[in-house]
This record gives sequence, C-alpha cells and structure tokens, in this order.
Amino acid sequence: MSESLMRLNFLLLLLLSCVFPSSSFTFNDPVVGLVACGPHQSQAFTRFKNEFDTHACNYSDSLNGVWCDNYNGAVTKIQLRACLSGTLKPNSSLFQFHQLRSLDLSHNNFIPSSLPSEFGMLNKLEVLFLFSNGFLGQIPSSFSNLSMLSALDISDNELTGSLSFVRNLPKLTYLRVSRNHFSGTLNSNSSLFELHHLTFLNLGFNNFTSSSLPYEFGHLNKLEYLSVSSNSFLGQVPPTISNLTQLTQLRLGSNGFTGSLPLVQNLTKLSNLILVNNHFSGTIPSSLFTMPFLSYIDLSRNNLNGSIKVSNSSSSSRTEYLYIGENNFEERILEPISKLINLKDLDISYLKTSYPVDLRLFSSLKSLLLLDISGVWISQASLSLDSYIPTTLESLNCNGCNIKDFPNILKTLHNLESIDVSYNRISGKIPEWLWSLPRLSSVVITNNLLTGFEGSSEDLVNSSVQILVLNSNKLEGELQHLPLSINYFSASHNSLRGDIPLSLCNRSSLDVLDLSSNKLTGPIPQCMSNFLILRLWKNNLEGSIPDKCDANAPLQSLDVGYNRLSGKLPRSLLNCSALQFLSVDHNKIKDTFPFSLKALSKLQILILCSNKFYGSISPPNNGSLGFPELRILEIADNKFTGSLSPDFFVNWKASSLTMNEDLGQYMVYSNFVYGTFVVSYRQPMDLHYKGLSMEQETVFASYATIDFSGNRFEGEIPESIGLLKALIALNLSNNAFTGHIPLSLANLMKLESLDLSSNQLSGTIPNGLGALSFLTYVNVSHNKLNGEIPQGTQITGQPKSSFEGNAGLCGLPLEESCFGTNASLTHGRKEEEEDEKEEQVLNWKGVTIGYGFGVLLGLAIAQIIASYKPEWLIFLIKFGNR
Repeated sequence: MSESLMRLNFLLLLLLSCVFPSSSFTFNDPVVGLVACGPHQSQAFTRFKNEFDTHACNYSDSLNGVWCDNYNGAVTKIQLRACLSGTLKPNSSLFQFHQLRSLDLSHNNFIPSSLPSEFGMLNKLEVLFLFSNGFLGQIPSSFSNLSMLSALDISDNELTGSLSFVRNLPKLTYLRVSRNHFSGTLNSNSSLFELHHLTFLNLGFNNFTSSSLPYEFGHLNKLEYLSVSSNSFLGQVPPTISNLTQLTQLRLGSNGFTGSLPLVQNLTKLSNLILVNNHFSGTIPSSLFTMPFLSYIDLSRNNLNGSIKVSNSSSSSRTEYLYIGENNFEERILEPISKLINLKDLDISYLKTSYPVDLRLFSSLKSLLLLDISGVWISQASLSLDSYIPTTLESLNCNGCNIKDFPNILKTLHNLESIDVSYNRISGKIPEWLWSLPRLSSVVITNNLLTGFEGSSEDLVNSSVQILVLNSNKLEGELQHLPLSINYFSASHNSLRGDIPLSLCNRSSLDVLDLSSNKLTGPIPQCMSNFLILRLWKNNLEGSIPDKCDANAPLQSLDVGYNRLSGKLPRSLLNCSALQFLSVDHNKIKDTFPFSLKALSKLQILILCSNKFYGSISPPNNGSLGFPELRILEIADNKFTGSLSPDFFVNWKASSLTMNEDLGQYMVYSNFVYGTFVVSYRQPMDLHYKGLSMEQETVFASYATIDFSGNRFEGEIPESIGLLKALIALNLSNNAFTGHIPLSLANLMKLESLDLSSNQLSGTIPNGLGALSFLTYVNVSHNKLNGEIPQGTQITGQPKSSFEGNAGLCGLPLEESCFGTNASLTHGRKEEEEDEKEEQVLNWKGVTIGYGFGVLLGLAIAQIIASYKPEWLIFLIKFGNR
C-alpha cells in the first residue's frame, strides 16, 4: 500500500476547528491537499496532547507535526520536540497508535521516570528518537518487540543496564545511546556485534568496560560513524578497526587505550580522527597527512613523542584542525607542522622546548584561525609589532608562556575575538588600545601582575567585550565601569576597594559577577537577583542581604560568605525558583533555620556555617527535612539545638545511587554560551573535612557532605543517616549527641571523612566502619565509647588522637591492649562467660520470685474484688492502665 505522509499545520487546525467536528483532524500537504485523519486516531491524539502541558509546542515550524496515512487515515508519524511537559505514563494514549512508524519525542520536559514497557506495543516503529528526556532505569524487555526499528536514539538520559535490548533489533542502521549510565563488559558475545547493518554507532559517555576493544568491532564493516569516547576501555585498539573502510568519523577519546596509534591508513574516507586523552605512545605516522579527506586530527593528551614527516608539497594535505598538545613532543616537530599550510586550528600546547619558540615559524599558515601555544616558552621578541603572525587569527591561547610584557603583536590582529594570556608575568596596566580591537569578545588574563587599566574607562565601556576575566592579579582602587555588552565578569583575588558600583545593575546582559576575595565595602547591590551567578565571597561587605528577589528571578548561585553581613535571610529568596547554590557562611546573620527554602525545588547546596542561627532544625512535623534536591548541608558553628527525628535523613537527594556523575552538573561547571564562546564557570567551595583528597571544585558533582559540628544538638544520631549512599563527608563533632554510633554508617560505602568527636556517644564502635575502603579520616575522640576498636586498614591507620578521651576503648592504634596475652584473653573470656551465667541465674531467680509474688498479689486482688463494691474494680482497672 502506498503512503503519503502529511504534516499538521497549527494555524490551519485553528481555522478548520470552526468547520469540522472536534473529533477529526485535517492535515495540510502542499502536493496532495487536505485529507482527514481517521476519527479514532484524531481522538487518541487529542487525548495524548491533553496528558501534557503543550504551551511550548509550535506546529508552524518544521520540527513538530503529525502525519497520517493517505488511504486509511492512521497516524504513522509523530514529531513533538521540546514542547511537552509532564509524565509519560504507561496508560498514555500514545500507545494506541499501532500503525506508528516514526516517533520523535526528543528534548521534552518529561518528569523523570522509567521508559514505559508499552513502547513494545508499537511494533511497526522504524524510527524512535527519545533523546534528552531524563528517562531513568533499564530499557524494558518489551523493546525486543520493535524488530522493525532501523534508527534508535535514546542518548542523554539516565538509563542503566546493558545493551542486551538490541538482540532482537536486526534492522538497526542508526544506534545512539551516548550520555547515559549503560555499563557492562563488551565482549565477543555481545549482541551489539550482530547488528551488521549499522552505519552509525555512538556509545560515548557511558560506563562500558573492556580489557581491550573487542576485535568484533571490525565486523561492523558498514559503519560510517563510530564513537566509544569517555568510557573505560583499556588495552590496544585491535587491527580489525582497519576493516571499517566506510568510516568518516572515528572517536576513541577519553579511555585508557595504550600502544601505538590505531591503523587507519586503509580508512580512506576518514575525515575526523579523535583519540584525545588516552595513553597512546610512539610517533605520529606521516601517512595521516596524506589521507585524502582527513581534516580533523585530535591526538592531544597522550604519550606521543618524536617528530613527524610532512612532504614539501604540503598543499596536498587536507589537515585543517590539528591538536597534539600535552604530549611528549619536542620543538623539532614545529618545522614539519609549518608545512601544513591549510591549517585553521593548531594546538601544540605544553610542547617541550629547550629554547624560546619564535612565532614567525607559523607565518606560512595563512588560514590560521586558532593557535594554542600554552605552556610553550615564547620568544618575547616574536611578540613585538614587527613580527609576523597570520592576521586571520581569531583566537590565541598563551597560558604560561613566560611573557613579561603585554604582547603588542595583538594590535595587528583585527580579526581577534578571543585572547587568553593567563599564568604569565605580565605587569603594569592593560593597554588602552586593546579595547579598540573591533571583534574582541573574550579577554582572559588571570594570574599575572596587572595593577589596573590605561586611559579612561570610555573605550572599555564601549568595547565589544562580553567576557572579561582578571582573577588573581594586583588590581587596586575602585572597580572600573564595565563594557555595556558584558556578560561575564570575574576579578576575584585582587585588591579592589570601595563600594560595588550601582552601574552594574544597568548591565542587563551581565549573567556572572565574581568579585570574591577583594577588599570591597558597603552593601550588596539591590539588583542581586538579576544575575545568574553572584559571588562576593571574602570581602568587607556590610548590611543585610537585599530582600528584593523578584518573582521568577534568574539567580542560580549566591555566595556572600566571609563578609560582615547581619540581619536575617531574606524571605524573598523563595521567589528565586532557579536557586541551586546558597552560601552565607562566616557572617553575623541571626535567624532560625530556613525551612521555607525547601520550596526551592532545585536547591542543592546550602551553607550557613559560622553565623548566629539558632533553634531547631527538625521540621514542625518532626519528620524528614524535606529538601528535594539537597546534597550538601553545612550549618556548623551556630547555636542550633534540639534532637534529630528518626526520619530526618529520609528522602534526601544524597540517598540516591543514580546521581549523575557527569561533571557537567551545574554546581561544578555551568556552561554559558555567548556567540561562538562557551564559558565554563567553576563554583569553588571551602572544604572543612579532613582526609578528602579531591579538588574543591570537582568533589561535589555526584557526592554529598553534611557538617552539623559546633552546635548544641542532643539525642541519638538517626539510623536513617545510613540511607545517604552518596555521602563522602560527615561531621557531627562538638555537639551533645548521645546513644550509640549508628550501625547504618557501615552502609556509606563512599564515606571518606567521619568526625563524631566531642559528643557523649556510648557503646562500641561498629565493626562495619573497618570495611569502608574509602574512609581516610576518622575521629571519635572525647566521647564515652568502650570496647575494642575495630581492626581494619582504614581504622588502625588513624592516629591515637582520633580515639583518645574514651576511657573504655582499647586496641590499636591506642596503647591500651584489650588483652595482655593469650592466657589472659582466655581467662577474660571465661570470666565474661561466668558473669553472663551468673547474670542469667540472677535473672531467672528474679523471674521466679516475681512470679511467686505475682501469684500472691493476684490472689489478694481476687479477694478484694469478691469483698468490695464494683466501683473498686473500675479503680483498679484505671490504676493498672497507667
């Protein structure tokens, strides 16, 4: 049966709704004209749309629409991208479209849930695109019913499990499962290698492992695109990879591959070769530069060495993008590279040089757009005006190039859009002429010796600069007026003084403002909530935090710690629905615990340390704290009181084992796109936990920390603490907790730092703590603990000070031995057994005596009941129930 697919036009639908009954749909096709879908199908589609909020849908564009069969009126194609909000339920009307052949629901705002098994009912599907929807869990086994599938894209979700679901999908030509949590070992028996029709395969950014890349990849000889980037593959790339002669892109980056570079000489159609961040060694074969279509080569961050050979007739080389930075090459590689005259991007960062490199080596690269020479010792003379560097250059990265003066050569680069000369020794002031470069958008000059700006601020204000980063210099005086076009400004770790200029509130495009670690005074700007990220940490700011957070304010991160702020937390923070990070530590804020902030559904990190907060932190219903996404809570050194309910740690985000471990999480890296630039903002944090070896700026991507130390908490530590599977640091020291150390702490397999010191805890230390393999710091000193310290590498490796102040503790690492010799050990055990027997005898004697006394008492009561009036019986019953 022939089929003609027609797209739904939203505006036409509005018109036709006035003419046709609501139970039928009309579709517009420029060739066929108007054809109605079947009434049952149109009703089902109406029900399907009504399951979601569809205000974002735009049917007038080419992305969204519904198509029907020309003859039977059945819906055969649905494409609704980035317009549905809600939950895709198992009983959805979607699964009534049994003639559906193509379904694209990508980039929708679905509430995270598992993939409904009812997808298996759509067994005529040929195309299924569900990428970027937040689906969780394993692929349902019903997917094996989709035997007609030729294209499947489920990338960028939170899916787990293996690839076994592809076993019954023999017609697949396109398979994209990247950016999930798929795992397991890919071996020769994997059903993946039965998909002989595959032309596109992307397994990147998952958790696949293998001691070596299976030879069977070479059997997929129709592949045109192959990516296994960012997994845990090891060993050498098998020679069978050379069988994939149809490949145009090969991406093996960010794994643990070793040995020589893979043999790709037979891959004559290859255009992109990405092997970044592995352990490849040896030299670069000269044949790479003679391949007919290979234009993009990324070999950076490996162990490659030696030189390369490039023929003098370099114009025949197709290489336009060459990234070989962070290898073991020496300067002798520069001359051959200068022959690749078609180069547009060149990265030779951290090249080993024994003498300064003259930039005039690159004068032959007439088309060069990007040059990264970071970590290379550059000749200061080659940065002068009379040197030649291609005027086509748009981006120059020269981090750590041993530069002392601002490079005047930049004056001639009128196409320059981005410059980064961080980690040098540039002193003096930023020259005024820099702001006159017509296309300059991004300027990064961190970790130098700059003291200020030349000339008036007018040129800077009127410049085209959107990104200006001047961290860790010696900037003094008051803050300059910023460019009108500024999106991102950071000048942390300088010596800026005075108030924060009110003119910043007029920079409507300013998203990120970081002025931390300066000497600024005065109040926080009233426009605080207008920014996406505001970081004013470690200044001398005074007053209270502005209570002017407007409804739906964009503020995502606010850090005003280490200042002189007072007053209360602003109640209007509830309007900042996008808030994820809030830190007000080390101020003079006096308030109760902000239970109301649990309404902020995205709040992940809350830091209130070292203020004057007081009162209970248990919610009014005495249950779980109730913050839906909270993973870091630090409230140390305040005046909080009371006890924690048994359910206090129930339903915390930190209890999830499926937390995204991708460092793309906002609190670690936030990506901002300005024109052609992507800026990654790192949210630094202060770690107050001993024993943690992770970097401050990356530790919080997928883990959790709790610091309640230095307060006045009492009562028992809830066993529910053991639910926080992602916890890496727990500090409850310097309180008045009583009772036993929770046995459930042994469930915290990621725990690295545990501090329970200076409380009133009793009983023994749970043996399970000795099995926590990541636990590097333990402190239970100054409590009332007794018994033998659990033996285990992580426990016995602690200093004696971690256990002192507990009169009843014995065993390593303390000097007090629990048993002096084997004989005393036996004798001690016999004494314990005799004591237990004696205690049992006494207990049974007590029971017998109690039983006899009870019989006598019962007889007496019976006599009283028989002798007195019934009201005495009522009295006795009431008395007995007390």
